[in-house]
Amino acid sequence: GTREQLAAAVLHKSNFHKRDVALNARLSASNINRSAYDARSIDLGLGIERQSNIIWQKKWTWSAGAELIATDERDMTAGLLKASRSTYFIGALPLSLGYDRSNDLLDPTSGFRLGLRLSPEASLRSGVSGYVRAQIDATGYVPVRDNVVMAGRVRFGTISGAGTLDLAPSRRFYAGGGSSVRGFGYQQIGPRDAANDPVGGRSLAEFSLEARVRWRDFGFVPFVDGGNI
Repeated sequence: GTREQLAAAVLHKSNFHKRDVALNARLSASNINRSAYDARSIDLGLGIERQSNIIWQKKWTWSAGAELIATDERDMTAGLLKASRSTYFIGALPLSLGYDRSNDLLDPTSGFRLGLRLSPEASLRSGVSGYVRAQIDATGYVPVRDNVVMAGRVRFGTISGAGTLDLAPSRRFYAGGGSSVRGFGYQQIGPRDAANDPVGGRSLAEFSLEARVRWRDFGFVPFVDGGNI
């Protein structure tokens, strides 16, 4: 509650002209205060997606949409230098494609998954700049014994067409935290400014390898994670 406040209206229409295809619309207003930046944003999005579910698990899923963002932001480097906030107007066309050959949507024990995200974006501040955000995710699952599954994950991301300082702080890549590199604070990996706050970057690399061990009613997950910005 002290780091993020959000109000949103969401429209979700399932089976939009076809089974398992959904129409999504969203209007949100947020105030986010993180170690790397603080942002006050209004976000309007519209998209369509093909979903998977636990009854009919799909091999292929996809999504396509459009997003308009008005955001007033200050990264922590600017705050250290007593610089003013910057206002960005961003238009994006986010696309995604997923391929799932795992044996279970919620608790996979074998197989693999691949995901691609691509978002051409245009940003208006003092001038107009265009860039493309791309991210690839891959996960794999191998049963070793009846109660042990080895799971691995890799993630690569890149932003091309603009320099780091030309990007709104909220649109940069960050790493660290529970769903990224465990053992590090949220968004705490990568380049730092003079106040030792993260500044984000244009490239992302992460990996994870873990053993999912079940013993009676308990589970244990020894793991090794790594990553950089």
